[in-house]
Amino acid sequence: MASDPETTPDTPDTPAISESAETLPIVDGLAGLAGDYDGFIVDLWGTVHNGVEPLPGAVDCLERLKALGKPVLILSNAPRRAAEVAERMRAMGIPDDSYDAVFSSGEAAHIALRDRSDRFHAGLGRACFLLGPPEDDSVIAGLDYERADSIKTAHFILAIGAYRSRDTARDYDGLLEGATQRRLAMVCANPDLEVLRGGAREICAGAIAARFEIFGGEVRYHGKPHAAIYQASLALMGLGKEARILSIGDALPTDVKGANAAGLDALLITGGIHAETLGIEAGETPDPAALDRLMAEHGARPRAAAPAFRWQGSVADG
Repeated sequence: MASDPETTPDTPDTPAISESAETLPIVDGLAGLAGDYDGFIVDLWGTVHNGVEPLPGAVDCLERLKALGKPVLILSNAPRRAAEVAERMRAMGIPDDSYDAVFSSGEAAHIALRDRSDRFHAGLGRACFLLGPPEDDSVIAGLDYERADSIKTAHFILAIGAYRSRDTARDYDGLLEGATQRRLAMVCANPDLEVLRGGAREICAGAIAARFEIFGGEVRYHGKPHAAIYQASLALMGLGKEARILSIGDALPTDVKGANAAGLDALLITGGIHAETLGIEAGETPDPAALDRLMAEHGARPRAAAPAFRWQGSVADG
């Protein structure tokens, strides 16, 4: 983890917050909150980058959090190994020294498939049907599994994502019905339902897995919002249950709901996946009433919201 830096950014005593008795606090950035916490769990897609490039102010914010000398963990629902996630971040211009470690849903799935230490994974068999781009197979790379060419010869499904960027979950109904008939189980390496790549929405493995469950299929999810990923994250950060952790992300059903269940504070970045629903552009402050309705819809509530993952911006009007 990070060693104590020679210099530490100034941190205001209290956050710049716009709030009322009925609405969620809206902060202008992390500067006023960071001093309250012992470590930070930071979402990647929609928070730090948009799938193509870093979001404005995000790298600076990571670097300022890291300079506090507190653990900064990137926690991504990416369906690939952590080292590959870090490599892609590096290629986008997000430097390795702006955070302490990366953990991913793909890494968690890899560990579970490697160790097979529970009844579900031990009973999967060895013939794996990879649902997703064939080259995106780092979850099972180096493990004792064979790639099944079809559902008919598979022992289980490993859901990585969609084959094509414009696919919908319904496009997989035939495959999922066949898998249900054969009583195949599914390992989902990305519980997200959708993601924004640039400005375009694409479904994730979680949308296909949810569709599979409608057909009666059994799914084991790895990643946010499920408890195991937070337990592993705290262990990687070297922090115990008593530590004060802020979990930061743009998705209520995964980043915030997962943090709520794990007993962690959460900061919602409103300029990510929910921006269109909230009627805002990235970096704009949402209407508090609209934000309250969205939180109620998802049954998740953060400590506060911020327009973007940035250290400090203009004070939100609320």
